[in-house]
Order: sequence, then C-alpha cells, then structure tokens
Amino acid sequence: MICVACLVPLTSFTWYNATEALAYNYLDAYAELAVIEMYRSGVPASITLAQGLHESNYGQSDLATRANNHFGIKCKSYWQGKKYYHEDDDFNTKGDLIESCFRSYNNTIESYVDHSNFLMYSAHYGKLFDLERTDYKGWAYGLKECGYATDISYSIKLINKIEKYNLSQYDHSADPFRTLIKK
Repeated sequence: MICVACLVPLTSFTWYNATEALAYNYLDAYAELAVIEMYRSGVPASITLAQGLHESNYGQSDLATRANNHFGIKCKSYWQGKKYYHEDDDFNTKGDLIESCFRSYNNTIESYVDHSNFLMYSAHYGKLFDLERTDYKGWAYGLKECGYATDISYSIKLINKIEKYNLSQYDHSADPFRTLIKK
C-alpha cells in the first residue's frame, strides 16, 4: 500500500527541482542577450531576465513557445508586425473575457530587442532611465507604477526572482562589445 502523505513532499520536491532547472536553463540561454540589450538600451539585465522568467513562465508559456513573446507585450494600435491572439485580461463591453492581441516575433532575439525598444521609446517609461542601472528595486517598482502589468504584486515578483537567482550580477557584467573590440 502506498502512503499518500509520503508522496506529497516528493511531488513538491520534484516540482521545485523542475522549476529550478527551467529557470537556470532559461538564464543560460538568455543572460548574455539581456546583458547585450542592457548596454544597448539601458534596461538592467536583471529586470529583463526577471520579466522574461515571469512573463514567459521560464520560457514555457504558450505566448513564448508559439509567438516568441517572452515579455507579454500586447500589440498596441501602432504595432505593424505579426500578431498572436490568446485570452489574458481583456474584456468586451458585456464583461466577457476576449482574446488579447500580442506581438509575435520570428525568434526570441526579436522579443528581447522589442522589449528594450518598447521601454526606451514609450514616453511613460522614460523616468525609469533616470534610475541607476543597478537599482533593480527602483526599476521593478517603476515598471508597476508606469503600468507595465496589472498584477498588484508584479514588483515583488520581479524582485523575488532577481534575488532568488542572483540576477543583479548581470547588471555588473562587462560590456560585451568592448570585450569583442579588445580581442
């Protein structure tokens, strides 16, 4: 006979290990890209990575796997690129949940570049660029204040990921372009 109470901790431990593996695989795949984007745009790599981990569910979400959208960026009226529709948090006039239009990309690099551009060229995120690149808490709270996400705990979730996975280390990374020039 199987002890059901004994399986709960085992299941929990397995889920934890799987999530940790997904997180570290994600970071291995995209940390360098986040650093490159940090030097190009000024968006801290820690913030980019924390948002990528969170918004894409460690690269496993439908939006990430089908549309290469790792940041949950919606189309907006001016978007001219490919589109992907799925239910999120938009409602019609009757109060029914409807599909939201999200930006779709050919690859993850395009998603990362567009994320940086979205923040750089949207006027309401401008004040974030007055913050130090190493002020991940200021950026996390600022993103929420500027309306990036509707989740009231968004800032805390980003900060928790940054601290759990030591993502602030990437904010102190050397400029990858300068390293290439010296070689």
